[in-house]
Amino acid sequence: MDFTPSATSREWLARLQDFLARYVLPHNAAWQGDAAKGVYPAFMQDLKDLAREEGLWNLCLPMLAEGEPGTRLSNLDYAPLAEAMGRIPWSAEVFNCSAPDSGNMELLQRHATPVQRAMWLVPLLEGEIRSAFAMSEPDVASSDPRNLQTEVRREDGDLVVHGRKWFITGAAHPNCRLIIAMCRNAGADAGASHGAHSLVLVPLDTPGVEVVRNIPIMQHASLDGHCEIVFRAARVPEANLLGGWGEGFALAQSRLGPGRIHHCMRTIGQCELALELACDRALERRAFGTALAQQANVQEWIALSRLEVDQARLLVLRTAWALDNGIPAQQLRSDIAAIKVVAARLQVRVVDRAMQVFGAMGLSPDTPLAWLWTWGRALRFMDGPDEVHLRTIARCEFDKARERGGSSADYFTTPEQMAQEPRVR
Repeated sequence: MDFTPSATSREWLARLQDFLARYVLPHNAAWQGDAAKGVYPAFMQDLKDLAREEGLWNLCLPMLAEGEPGTRLSNLDYAPLAEAMGRIPWSAEVFNCSAPDSGNMELLQRHATPVQRAMWLVPLLEGEIRSAFAMSEPDVASSDPRNLQTEVRREDGDLVVHGRKWFITGAAHPNCRLIIAMCRNAGADAGASHGAHSLVLVPLDTPGVEVVRNIPIMQHASLDGHCEIVFRAARVPEANLLGGWGEGFALAQSRLGPGRIHHCMRTIGQCELALELACDRALERRAFGTALAQQANVQEWIALSRLEVDQARLLVLRTAWALDNGIPAQQLRSDIAAIKVVAARLQVRVVDRAMQVFGAMGLSPDTPLAWLWTWGRALRFMDGPDEVHLRTIARCEFDKARERGGSSADYFTTPEQMAQEPRVR
């Protein structure tokens, strides 16, 4: 395995970093000001148009078909670009690489009918609309899909959706037009998971669909939204079924691999930024007659952060490499679960250390640290809580142990074996 960025990746990264420095970073304060007022920035469309003119568009989609706009970078080549975007959290939308659209576009690429592609995939690829993926629910532990209560039933050639979802990212975006809703099939056996769910393409303006509220996360309200949505007998044509009836769970799992790589690399970019800020602060601030950088505990925080960021990056890059080399996502379940846990916990630790170096300023809106810490804490729930992913990893390890058939017992040493003379041939 060689994770050295390819010439292609280095070229696109240089172009992206130049664009971020010239156009995106100068708008960062204006973005924060508009976000504080709950106003979606008017300049976003100008930045998107400029990014597309420069070819920095759909960077995250290796499966683009001929004629579809984008770069077709591999997961491994895109990873450093996602890290660069993570340093300015709102910047991914500029390049049409933001979640949940990236995962939704991949899902539609794989499973949409020609009509669905024309209606939804094409405008998403063009950046004309945004979308949401609705799975989590307020009244159940949604990490176990057997609990999901939102129901879809077939009726007179239509699909009728009834239920409630929440923490649905992107649904408050002014350009959101589509919800991909995970629903339990009417009549499915209670407690069933595989084969009991379907994905339904629900236009946001469908009668019976109500965005109830944009839920703040730890007192931070996202412009894109983490929304509570109610479906009250929302009716769409049966042609809005994505994939087959009962294939929803399998389809939803298929979108998670690359999407988690994107999330994790953006997280690593944010951790790098936090580490840089902490180092700069430690060099310039003095306490008790010396620079903070000379304090042993601060040196340890900086060193641990460097070790942990580099370790996490290698783990994510290895997973990206495996996906690019044709290893099915199903065989990478443990790896994909691992990077999600590692990255989220990493962000909380690294940013927390940086906040300590900054002191009270680290809690204020004067630096990005408070927001980065909040987002890292939220990541420990998003796409499933840490505990579910740790359970997946443990199950994979136990499966390996069963395949070994107890062969590790060869490494035990009994008193009788210790008393035997070794045989040397």
